[in-house]
Amino acid sequence: MKLFNKLPFLALLALLAFSCTTDSLEDQTVGEEFSLIILEDKSIEVEILELLNEHRSSLGLSPLSDMAIVKSVAYTHTDYMVDNNEVSHANFFKRSEYLKANAGASKVSENVAYGYSSAESVVKAWLNSEGHRATIEGDFTNFDISAEVNAEGRWYYTNIFIKK
Repeated sequence: MKLFNKLPFLALLALLAFSCTTDSLEDQTVGEEFSLIILEDKSIEVEILELLNEHRSSLGLSPLSDMAIVKSVAYTHTDYMVDNNEVSHANFFKRSEYLKANAGASKVSENVAYGYSSAESVVKAWLNSEGHRATIEGDFTNFDISAEVNAEGRWYYTNIFIKK
């Protein structure tokens, strides 16, 4: 029974562990290479960006604009997570530095997730997490997302936010 009482706390702790800013994470591993990849938006990605901007607008915050270079970097990380079958912020520092050098970003943050099968479910999970919600509601100008599905049908997401 004691373990059952701790499960909500452990679930919340795990959820909060998957939001990242340049101030909170150092480079953990190597392995991602960056180059501009032009990708066609998936409907789930468009829905997520729209839901996030609707949430921001409901709070009187400015909507964020999508940006091809941000999407390309997000895709690189999502592909990395799919290949490694794990959700992580590995190499975040490299993504942040790349966007600062190549997209004019002064600030970078990201949310990652996996396992959610709809735009509504992943956005709801992020908004129910204090750390993820803070990123979504943060002082940013641009964002983009990559959503990829692995061979078992599990979705992985990388949502990157930048301030120019």
